[in-house]
Amino acid sequence: MNQTLGKILRPTLGQLFLLAFKVRIHDEHNVPADGAIIAGNHISHMDPILLWCGAPRPIHFMAKRELWDSTFLGWLLPRLWAFPVNRGGADRAAIETATKYLKDGDLVGIFPEGTRGEDPEALGEAHGGAAFIAMRADVPVVPAAFLGTQDVMPKGKRFPRLRRVTVVYGEPIYPRSFTEGGRKQRVADMTQAVMSGISAQIERARELH
Repeated sequence: MNQTLGKILRPTLGQLFLLAFKVRIHDEHNVPADGAIIAGNHISHMDPILLWCGAPRPIHFMAKRELWDSTFLGWLLPRLWAFPVNRGGADRAAIETATKYLKDGDLVGIFPEGTRGEDPEALGEAHGGAAFIAMRADVPVVPAAFLGTQDVMPKGKRFPRLRRVTVVYGEPIYPRSFTEGGRKQRVADMTQAVMSGISAQIERARELH
């Protein structure tokens, strides 16, 4: 897939988005130079957009397969480094695609809650996909926090508002740190650690916002 469009838009339109929403990004040094998953809280449609614009390097995203039903989005999303995932169960093709990107040294963005939370002050229940893929690809997960995106585009609103946003990256969490039990237990333990890391970054974001 030709990814020239993404390479043009990220340093141009992407930077304008960061300026317009006064996005402050902290602790980018925590994002490794090799393959890694960035896992954040999910409180607004703006979360993946601003992460795509402001990540230290180009980043791939899973996006719900229904978006590919639109002729325009089906053409656009792959050119912006997104790939489809069937929600509601394990999608082997999406897992293999993410694993390939990670083993090639790229970044992949995943929101462990799977959908936007009802309460911007609290994390929802996490799925184990981020930890499972990280273990499969042998790459770390970087917990990230978004604060302010719920004011930029609250749930139910169609158009964004200009509000300040803070993004914080935490220290990477490595799969090799989880050795007890079978794979299911290791995935559960890593998922819990990732969510604790996200929670800690939310607290830090509140201090910096």
